[in-house]
Amino acid sequence: MKEFAYIPEDGELPASLRAVPFLNAFNDEQLDDVLNSSSLLQCDVGDHIIKEGTIDSRIYILLSGTLDVCVGDKKVASISRSGDVFGELALVNHDRRLASVVAATPSVCLAVDQKFLQDIHPREEDPAFHAALYEFVARLVVKKLDATSRRLAEVERELRELRGEPEPVDVPKPVARPRAKTARVSTRRRVS
Repeated sequence: MKEFAYIPEDGELPASLRAVPFLNAFNDEQLDDVLNSSSLLQCDVGDHIIKEGTIDSRIYILLSGTLDVCVGDKKVASISRSGDVFGELALVNHDRRLASVVAATPSVCLAVDQKFLQDIHPREEDPAFHAALYEFVARLVVKKLDATSRRLAEVERELRELRGEPEPVDVPKPVARPRAKTARVSTRRRVS
């Protein structure tokens, strides 16, 4: 894997970065700082971008290629859409990486060093910057959690079908919003 400092060209953001929602979370000045704290990673097949069990302070954005997410020796997911962000939980939990991310094809990633960003934008001095950063991460985590929940429900349904089990009766249904009470008008005829 080769790593290069990211050097913006005359304030112009390349098309590959313009489409990245993570970068749209910042104003121009903040974005300049984000990009100046970043590196480009050029990865060959088999290169580890993140190693399970390690600690690092980077958030990554896939610019091109395909990556495999592995826990132990088992592939659990792929990352293949340009602009996908991964490794964002390091920003929140400051803990060891829970999975490895390995280049499945030649790939290019932008590595944003959030620890460096915290040094140049201390929370106490620039809460707006950190609010933008954490808001994006929160939205991303919710999106990933929703996708995981949907996939889990799909797998559970497929498993029930394979076992020949009926749909559970006690599946909670979405809670409806309370409606304003209205008077009920009876349409029954009175028998005299």
